[in-house]
Amino acid sequence: MIFSEKDIQQIERKGLTLIKVQRQIELFENGIPFANLVAEATINNGILRLSENETQQFMSYFESKKNSISILKFVPASGAATRMFKFLYRFLEEYDLEKGSINSYINKYKNKDLSLFFIGLDKFPFYHLVQDKLLESYPNYDSLSINEQRLMLVKMMLDADKLDYGNSPKGLMPFHKYKNQILSTAFEEHLYESALYSSNDESTKLHFTISEKHNHKFDEEFSRIEKNVEEKTDSKFDISFSYQKESTDTIAVTPKNKPFREDDGSLLFRPSGHGALIENLNDLNADIIFIKNIDNVVTYKYKNEVSKYKKILAGILLDIQEQVFKYLEFLDDTIESQVQLIEIGEFLINKMNVKINSEFEKYSLKYQIEYLTEKLNRPIRVCGMVKNEGEPGGGPFWVKDESGNVSLQIVESAQINKKSKQQKQILKNATHFNPVDLVCGIKNYKGEKFDLKKFVDTKAAFISMKTKTGKDLKALELPGLWNGSMANWNTVFVEVPLITFNPVKTVNDLLKEPHQIK
Repeated sequence: MIFSEKDIQQIERKGLTLIKVQRQIELFENGIPFANLVAEATINNGILRLSENETQQFMSYFESKKNSISILKFVPASGAATRMFKFLYRFLEEYDLEKGSINSYINKYKNKDLSLFFIGLDKFPFYHLVQDKLLESYPNYDSLSINEQRLMLVKMMLDADKLDYGNSPKGLMPFHKYKNQILSTAFEEHLYESALYSSNDESTKLHFTISEKHNHKFDEEFSRIEKNVEEKTDSKFDISFSYQKESTDTIAVTPKNKPFREDDGSLLFRPSGHGALIENLNDLNADIIFIKNIDNVVTYKYKNEVSKYKKILAGILLDIQEQVFKYLEFLDDTIESQVQLIEIGEFLINKMNVKINSEFEKYSLKYQIEYLTEKLNRPIRVCGMVKNEGEPGGGPFWVKDESGNVSLQIVESAQINKKSKQQKQILKNATHFNPVDLVCGIKNYKGEKFDLKKFVDTKAAFISMKTKTGKDLKALELPGLWNGSMANWNTVFVEVPLITFNPVKTVNDLLKEPHQIK
């Protein structure tokens, strides 16, 4: 692939290198292999189910340790709320007031989403705010027909010159309405939740990855709520923000895998998905880091139950990490007996779900030590998994890599070859779903931070078809943050209850019980 001097200057201005861009183009040319599923992860085969006694033990263990360690919560929050309102945008495009009622439109297109939206209208947290704006802007609003009112209400919510909810950061959307019409955003709910489990004697630390253009909006929101939240939680908040780095953008190509060029001849680069955030995570420094999506929050009534399971996952992480560190310190010293190596191997198999090479016992003593050290000395993630109830997205599987190593991975359905009966059957048999509920240990046994970029499976990327100015192009997404970007971490999956998973993918999700105040 020949690039001009001007191209190379553009590449370098973005913080990229020519070699990186050429490798990206090679991925387009060669295609990205599907994940090779060996089996679905299930209870007692990759997923840990805890007894009531164990949940109490791990929760207590975390509570006993949390004031002596540094804790941070990491929340990807750069997305706009556009997808929440997808069916409403479609309604605005298609509905013609003069051709019939909204009910006839709903019946014609069998639009259950729109029907549910209007049925639950007064239960949305923003309903009264939108109504006030309508009455303020249109004094005759109350005298209009029901169809006119509803059409104007949706326009008030979504039009660019009005509330423009679709272009608001998702984290700053009103998610819940408390007494006295007090609205709470997803961002604010994360603060309340975090104070229950990720705070220690010093402060409650959160890090949000956001869009740079919305930086001031998050600052304004924190200024608005800071005093109230700190008084209610009796906690000081230390909040930081970062943006997805330009150097993680990927080059776009034509359907024939040639660099896609803008009208002015420059190369087109695109943001590369949440996998790019491994760079942001790598810049942070804490003993343990909780990771949770911006839209997965609940009203205050459910927060203690949700925080309980965060503490349990963190307790499991600290318990495993303590044993891992002891074994690594031991392996650093003189080995006294083969028995102790076998004990370490059994710990890796039984507690860490690590598959040990069947030839291990034939290795020399020196190589056995190197092998066990390499398996142990990695970042650790403990991931909550909920029972699969048909939600789209990723799940826990046993996966074989190109070298024949089998490990636990979170795999997206797009990574699975649906044309293979065997792979499709494994997907169908999956019992659990990934709610993005992680607790991560990013330091080694010497207290040094791992370079997380060294543990990424660069081939676990995605290629998707897009358009730009009416022209087709192919886009490359980096390996997802909790997919390929953490492929070479040590992984423990733990079953958690459904109450821990309450995402708001569409606006109608706000009508579900965990988002409603009774």
